[in-house]
Amino acid sequence: MKKALALIPALTLATVLSTTIYRANAHDDNGTYPHIDAHHNFPPTRADIVRHTFEVHVPKNSKPLTQVIIQVPEVVKWSKKIEDVVVTDGTGKKVNPNVTIENKTIVLSFADTVAPNTDLEIDIKNVRRVTQGNGPVYRLLAKFEGNETPMHIGTARFRFK
Repeated sequence: MKKALALIPALTLATVLSTTIYRANAHDDNGTYPHIDAHHNFPPTRADIVRHTFEVHVPKNSKPLTQVIIQVPEVVKWSKKIEDVVVTDGTGKKVNPNVTIENKTIVLSFADTVAPNTDLEIDIKNVRRVTQGNGPVYRLLAKFEGNETPMHIGTARFRFK
């Protein structure tokens, strides 16, 4: 029993330190791979219909992006309309990728590659509030110029308050 109680502070410290290190690296602009800077839902309350937003950063040392692939969790119900997927750059200017939706996968293909040192905001509108589990977990992948193999760039978990 005493050993178990002694492990709790050690595990807590390890968790805090690993989370702090991850967060510090997530916003590092010297990286070579895109990453999710933030994600949120609006409104942040228990509304029936919400918008899920992903903020993706392409660091200055990254290769240009040709695609972003979003794997939508099974528990998420939404309109599946192409016009409900909106992409803007860091200045708020609308980006018009070719949007393909197949089952629970959204593929954003960019005619003009997304240059390094760019921020993207991806909105999925008209998402029904999830009532199953602890919140949906999205997985994001990216394809780069000259490489057709998708690379995992992050996960985002949405919790409703």
